[in-house]
Amino acid sequence: MKLWLFILAALFGYLIGAWNPAIFLSKLLYRQDIRTVGSGNPGFTNFKRSFGGRFAWLVMVLDLGKAALAIALFASLFLRHTGSYQLGAAYTGAFCMIGHAFPVFYGFKGGKGFLVLMSTVWFVDVRAGLVATAVLALLLFTTHYMSLSTMVAMALGVASLWLWGMDSLWVFGICAIEVLFMVWRHRENIRRLCKGEEHKFYFSKGKRS
Repeated sequence: MKLWLFILAALFGYLIGAWNPAIFLSKLLYRQDIRTVGSGNPGFTNFKRSFGGRFAWLVMVLDLGKAALAIALFASLFLRHTGSYQLGAAYTGAFCMIGHAFPVFYGFKGGKGFLVLMSTVWFVDVRAGLVATAVLALLLFTTHYMSLSTMVAMALGVASLWLWGMDSLWVFGICAIEVLFMVWRHRENIRRLCKGEEHKFYFSKGKRS
């Protein structure tokens, strides 16, 4: 086992995950901390609700992209040194999620990690990424609950890995833990969903729950 590779992937994944585009852009463009407005979550959904869609899509692209950068690099290194691209993607993605949720640069107060997990699943297996994206789109356009849509989409996306096959059970185990971590980060949303108080999400301007 290449211990140095696991250590580097963990450190790089955490540090790049800890950079939060929503926090960075809210301060740069609006002179506000996204964590003090709306729901307080520093992510795409709250950014769009609070500041509109003009730069919200940039937040989405940057969240997906930062994870993609770290995962692509270390998945390739894992393939070369351990023979498992999927393990490298899942492992690095896990530390990106930890960095995103508990960023050292922002007082360890970060986001829920959905977009980081989405990027991870796409790198682990494109087919699982397609399943997750399709389920997300279907649920989001029918229920308009972003939290519910993301949790179900990622759970089914990871579950579909059984259909396509994996390099090892470690890959599925890590991805499953990532899903559970993301669900735990959505615990307040789950409470609001149970009470019928969760906010709905609309792509068009002017609509509110």
